[in-house]
Parts: sequence; C-alpha cells; structure tokens
Amino acid sequence: MRRIVIISAVFLLFNLGLGLTAFVFGSHSSAAHWSTANRDPVGIAPDPSIEKQAIIQVYAARAFSWRGYFGVHSWISIKEADAPHFTTYEVTGWRVRYGGNAVSASRRAPDSRWFGSDPQLLADFRGDSAHAAIPRLLNAIQEYQYNNKYTVWPGPNSNTFIAHLGRIVPELKLDLPPTAIGKDYLQTGLWAKAPSGTGYQFSVSGLAGVLVAVEEGIELNLLGLTYGLDIKDVSLKLPMIGRLDLLPSRVPAT
Repeated sequence: MRRIVIISAVFLLFNLGLGLTAFVFGSHSSAAHWSTANRDPVGIAPDPSIEKQAIIQVYAARAFSWRGYFGVHSWISIKEADAPHFTTYEVTGWRVRYGGNAVSASRRAPDSRWFGSDPQLLADFRGDSAHAAIPRLLNAIQEYQYNNKYTVWPGPNSNTFIAHLGRIVPELKLDLPPTAIGKDYLQTGLWAKAPSGTGYQFSVSGLAGVLVAVEEGIELNLLGLTYGLDIKDVSLKLPMIGRLDLLPSRVPAT
C-alpha cells in the first residue's frame, strides 16, 4: 500500500510539474469571461466563395477556463462542393446539461478562436476524395453513440466525438494532440482503430490503454493522460504541454 501511495504521489507531482511548464510556455490564458472572450476567425480556413471544391477541416484549441491547462476542445468543419458556407460540428457539455443533444451543427467559422484560444489545424482534406467522404462523415455524426452524454474527464466529450469521426474516415489521417483528453474513450469494446486509421489501440474506459499507429506513433494512456513518442514527426507527447518537438528547428505545438 505504501508503495502505491508513493508511486501515485510521484505521478501527481510529475504532472503538476508539466502543468507548471505549460503555464510558463504561455499556451493558455483563463482570464477572460466567456461572454467577452474572442471568437473571431484567425485566417486559416479558405473562403467558400473562392474555394469551390469540397473541404473537410479538423481543428483543436485549448479548452475554456482552467480546463485549458489540461486539454483541448476539437471540432470538424465540412463544406460540400459549391456550398456557400462551412458547417461546423462539435460536442459541448452545456447542451447536455440543459437537456439537448451533445452534437451541434452551426455556421461558426472553421478557424474561429475557441473563447480566446487560437485554433490549430489538424487535418485539411479537399477535392473529389473529400466529396466522397462527406456522406460517411454525416452518417457517423448521426450515429454518434454519446449524443446524450458528456463528461469532461475521461470522456465522452468533444475529442471522443472527433476521434470517432477520424476512425470512420481514415483518409483524414487524423493525429489528435496528446492534450485531446477523451480521444481514447472508445464507443464500443476495448479495441478500436486509432483515430488516424493507421494503427490500433486498446483502452479501458479512456482511463488506461496503449495505441500504436503510423501517424500517432506510440502512446500510453494513464488516467486519461497521454504519454508518447511520435517517431514520424520526431516528437514527445506529454500531458498538459502537448507535443514537444525534438528537432530544435521546430516550434512546440499543442
């Protein structure tokens, strides 16, 4: 018992250290009130009036308030060929709390800030292949199993939803950041494809598991937190900090 307590204490202190490092990096600010937080687009997404082909984009941004020190909120935006606007699909907890569905569809700009946090583009899929994949995505959105349930940790949440869609459309090769808590909360069983579709993972209720894939690399899930090594991009994956690139010329990203 004493050994378990010591190990747990070391684990907690280690992650608190990572959280302090993330704070020093300045990757998130929780100062703004939600009603005044910036929701403007940052200029990443294409203009639908100019870009006529079908487009699928996936984004993530640090979650609002204190939750942003630990994880990100992710969403997907879809534009059919010749459509005048994107439709953004995402999962939010407040809708469930008030008796609504977890999944919402809106015309929120794909690259808009998430209550003050700048978005990071995770996937950009265009053209005829994207057009062919959109019906599968829309069907998967309709069949999302947790449309009446939301839990910040360990899931299901927004990252559970986006990981589910990535498995349905492996063409996206979706590599969710290690700060996407909930991505390992599987819809069914203990085994599933990795969100990128390039490997497989084992997970127990999003609390413990392992993932091995070409895109994501090797990931270990402990209490919903991700530790990993991305061999393809030569980077470490750490809780709170996110992706820490091992090549000095690259900039760390969440």
